[in-house]
Amino acid sequence: MLESICVYCGSRSGTDPVYAMAGRELGHALAEQGIRLIYGGGNVGLMGIVADAVLERGGNITGVIPEALVSRELAHTQVLDMRIVSSMHARKSLMAELSQGFVALPGGLGTYEELFEMLTWGQLGFHQKPVAILNINQFYDPLLMLLDRAVEEGFLVAANRQRLFVATSISQFIQEFCLQKDSLP
Repeated sequence: MLESICVYCGSRSGTDPVYAMAGRELGHALAEQGIRLIYGGGNVGLMGIVADAVLERGGNITGVIPEALVSRELAHTQVLDMRIVSSMHARKSLMAELSQGFVALPGGLGTYEELFEMLTWGQLGFHQKPVAILNINQFYDPLLMLLDRAVEEGFLVAANRQRLFVATSISQFIQEFCLQKDSLP
């Protein structure tokens, strides 16, 4: 079972309320399972929704935010364990260090960059931690098609493509990814 999970997601909520509902459900589920949320430290967008939901259920959170973004991303004032770091590089490094696994909800460029960095680090052997996406509302279908095409065209080894766990629901993610004795792919 994972004791901490890093959640990558948007600093915006998206246009479809299904994303906010999924963020809230994920936060509640993490708190109920006693899994510490490691996240980007903001109180806006999906990241704020997930953090608020964890707090609503009395869960544990560690936020990590660069000093330059504290006021811009409105650092979450209710998160007691807020780590303020010097840069985005330091943020991603500390989040990776504190987490036993990683998951991406829908988001934008920052979410994709963080997700792919963890997949790349795993591919290079820098960590053996599991990586997942929550494919809410089929948001990540085009990305999955791109990864499959990269395998077909010889740019990505199939074993590295298989490192990415894909869940279509919060319950599947919790049961098959977080609560497995051996969460490694």
